[in-house]
Amino acid sequence: MKIERGFAVWCGVLLSSLLMVSHYIDAQERQRGIQSYACARPQGMCTAANTCGSSSDPCRINIKRSGSNWASATPNILGAKANAIFCVKVGTTITWESSSKNTGFVIDFGPSSPFDTPGAIMGGADRPISVIAKRPGCFKYSAGACTSGTIYGMCGSADAEVVITDGSK
Repeated sequence: MKIERGFAVWCGVLLSSLLMVSHYIDAQERQRGIQSYACARPQGMCTAANTCGSSSDPCRINIKRSGSNWASATPNILGAKANAIFCVKVGTTITWESSSKNTGFVIDFGPSSPFDTPGAIMGGADRPISVIAKRPGCFKYSAGACTSGTIYGMCGSADAEVVITDGSK
């Protein structure tokens, strides 16, 4: 009985944290407007060193809460830096996940997403979310991460970019 109550409390805290981050991202989206979600010039941004995944190997993005008000999104590319631009080809599966225990996340591409899934992508340490890149272009996104059980600085957010290439280059 004690375990069930603890689990219910943990789930409630995680859900409320995710809702807070979602509302925060939504408010930022309205403030910044639609233009802020399109990159200026995606040509030449992609190299072998920052391209993630392939048709047989998904691109995995690790979402963490770092510091008191900061989140990080890091692709599984050797030497990748947190929140740095990365590239994938159309048709590549991208798995958004968190290696941090008790962490939930929200990924929001605003009004235009490179995926068929509408709205924000919400998951957590025990719930990775996979989507397939469908539309080429350069897309900005907001990443929010919340860790349950912390008192100060429970959630963090950051902005990052991904380029989806058509695969012909």
